[in-house]
Amino acid sequence: MASVLSYESLVHAVAGAVGSVTAMTVFFPLDTARLRLQGVVNVLLTTPLWVVNTRLKLQGAKFRNEDIIPTNYKGIIDAFHQIIRDEGILALWNGTFPSLLLVFNPAIQFMFYEGLKRQLLKKRTKLSSLDVFIIGAIAKAIATTVTYPMQTVQSILRFGRHRLNPENRTLGSLRNVLYLLHQRVKRFGIMGLYKGLEAKLLQTVLTAALMFLVYEKLTAATFAVMGLKSTQKH
Repeated sequence: MASVLSYESLVHAVAGAVGSVTAMTVFFPLDTARLRLQGVVNVLLTTPLWVVNTRLKLQGAKFRNEDIIPTNYKGIIDAFHQIIRDEGILALWNGTFPSLLLVFNPAIQFMFYEGLKRQLLKKRTKLSSLDVFIIGAIAKAIATTVTYPMQTVQSILRFGRHRLNPENRTLGSLRNVLYLLHQRVKRFGIMGLYKGLEAKLLQTVLTAALMFLVYEKLTAATFAVMGLKSTQKH
């Protein structure tokens, strides 16, 4: 035990810690890029499932928009088969471009959360649980509002069964994102890009606020267990 707690062991431990910190600092940009790439790969792998899921959920729904073509799928396998047969295999990746842009939603969320937290800490020494909950909710609300138009277009593209006027072509290309945004604004006004936002906010804001609250509590508990001083007390 004495050899383990010796001065030489302490030197090695400190050297290892410094080396680890240095390596993490140098390669942190690569780690960030890796996380972003994981998000991109996840989008590419799961988009076909989301396309089929969206179409099955909306099947049988009555639409007032005559440009929308009704679907008739017997199940998941039949949906995949019909989409590939009638629209081509690339139709399974409808909505990929908006989905890739939506990868930045969490980045916007954390950016505003940290910014709001820093502003509050300038005026007080610590944040209460209510403070964390509120700024977490505000940060998520901002991120959701900023990216919601892309979520609207994403849903339309995933559904896919939509004609492009005046050519009467079926929608199936990512290059139609700008067209859809323009048509949405033209038909419903700027607020048409935010139809259903209230339900989305109720779905995501409270969840995100609770997540930030738990995150801060776990961080503080971890620092306490490790005997380290946290930069923020709750």
